[in-house]
Amino acid sequence: MKTVKNIMLVGVSTLVLSACGADDVASPGAGTVVINNPAPTPAPTATPTPTATLVMPASACPVITDPQGLRDRGTITGPTGTYRVCALPARLNASSILPRTTGVLYNMSGRVDVGTDQGPTEEATDAADVTLTIQPGVIVFADAGPSFININRGNQIQAVGSATQPIIFTSRANVEGTTTDSSSGQWGGVVLSGRAPITDCAAPAAAPGTVACERQTEGAVDPALYGGATANDNSGRMSFVQIRYSGYVLSANSELQSLTTQGVGSATVLDHIMSFNSSDDGAEFFGGRVNMKYYVSIGAEDDNLDTDTGLKGNFQYVIVAQRLNATPAIADSMIEADSDNAVDGDNPRQNVFLSNFTFIDRVAGNADVASILLRGGTDYTAANGILVNSVTNPCLRISRAQTASTTQNTAIDEFGSPVFRSVVFSGCGASPFSGANGVTDAQVQAIFAAGTNTNANYTPTLTSLFVNGANETAVPAFNASTFNGQTFNGITLTPAGFFDATTYIGAVRDANDTWYQGWTCNSATAALGASNSLCTTIPTF
Repeated sequence: MKTVKNIMLVGVSTLVLSACGADDVASPGAGTVVINNPAPTPAPTATPTPTATLVMPASACPVITDPQGLRDRGTITGPTGTYRVCALPARLNASSILPRTTGVLYNMSGRVDVGTDQGPTEEATDAADVTLTIQPGVIVFADAGPSFININRGNQIQAVGSATQPIIFTSRANVEGTTTDSSSGQWGGVVLSGRAPITDCAAPAAAPGTVACERQTEGAVDPALYGGATANDNSGRMSFVQIRYSGYVLSANSELQSLTTQGVGSATVLDHIMSFNSSDDGAEFFGGRVNMKYYVSIGAEDDNLDTDTGLKGNFQYVIVAQRLNATPAIADSMIEADSDNAVDGDNPRQNVFLSNFTFIDRVAGNADVASILLRGGTDYTAANGILVNSVTNPCLRISRAQTASTTQNTAIDEFGSPVFRSVVFSGCGASPFSGANGVTDAQVQAIFAAGTNTNANYTPTLTSLFVNGANETAVPAFNASTFNGQTFNGITLTPAGFFDATTYIGAVRDANDTWYQGWTCNSATAALGASNSLCTTIPTF
């Protein structure tokens, strides 16, 4: 919506109209009035005050390739205007493009499947692969309830926005302008299902990490399977994407996240993704091989970076901020890695590399009992990180002896104990470290202290919530590019060239580092840049 602002300054004989930018339109008036002697100076007539330009609905829905087409559901009106509502079919059976069309919003009135599940392996008898392409600036909103989009195995999404025109998945209430900075859980989320290896198989006799090892999407009523043995599987690309107000409860204790990847392979591209006010996790990664850069999680009510079921994952440049003074206190940990359960010894064992993160923990007494929870035998390497804990939770909790094991063992895919390089904690209280299920507090402290340039009593000087200040700049950075190309137990852990070498810790180097601006949205929790729109309304670009 192009906003027109006017400041009327009334003087003795002049009237000045001031506008705010090149896109604004001001009327010059309809003529002059001549004043009789002795005052010969003409004065302009009063200029009408322009009104804000609202979006008008398109006359019809765009045509897509899928034979079912888009269903015209009339119009929807919100603070930015009125839009044509074009509903996606329940299943896309042909590759289709959702074009950005002025006055059009796309709608999910329930679960939307992209293609059909093609099983854990590629077969000649498979149905044709389906790719859903979404153009920059497109907004897709979901009706309240169990509405979510699932990219089935063997199919792809190409949702590639831009820094100035992100793709937005959101709720009906957000379009109508009734959401607030505390709204959440209004629809499901975005689910990518792939054929890469996973553990915790649904079939008890299935071997983890093989084509026999499959799982069902948590809470989904109808089949939404994932898993296989194709490490480099490709579920498509998501870049410059916002996912707002997600996390609807599909069934008891089973909620979707903003973004759920499950068995996604290493050929999938994920970058510049924002989760806003998910009622569950900001993002959860079930197994597979995930490589993701530039991730922002704001206001999630559970975990923010949740990794499970044998994930081999790599993440760089991560901003997390919990809601301030939420009532009741909601949200859980910054990181929850794997689960303590009967099959947490399955191979492939989870192994995650994380670099350049800034975590703002504002919620006391969370269920994970710490800002970072590592458990279930997970292997984890964290570098160049800042954790600011304002509520005196323990900063780091490690559960189970296998998680704390310092010995590499290829027979059980054990990479060793968690590793910390140039990671600093602030505000962890009297007990920064917590052990559980066979791990002592002292062991956790020793693991953290064994790293290089670690500090559990750090004094932050962050500005604008997450931008590095003088003390952050003074911390020696670890060269994360040395992670690249690592293999272990015959598995590529970190692809060549993924991690950048940085000269700083944290996600944002200084005020000149603006990778998070433009494609995100602002809220009371985190201001991500003056040029951004509010999360409580939809932009018109």
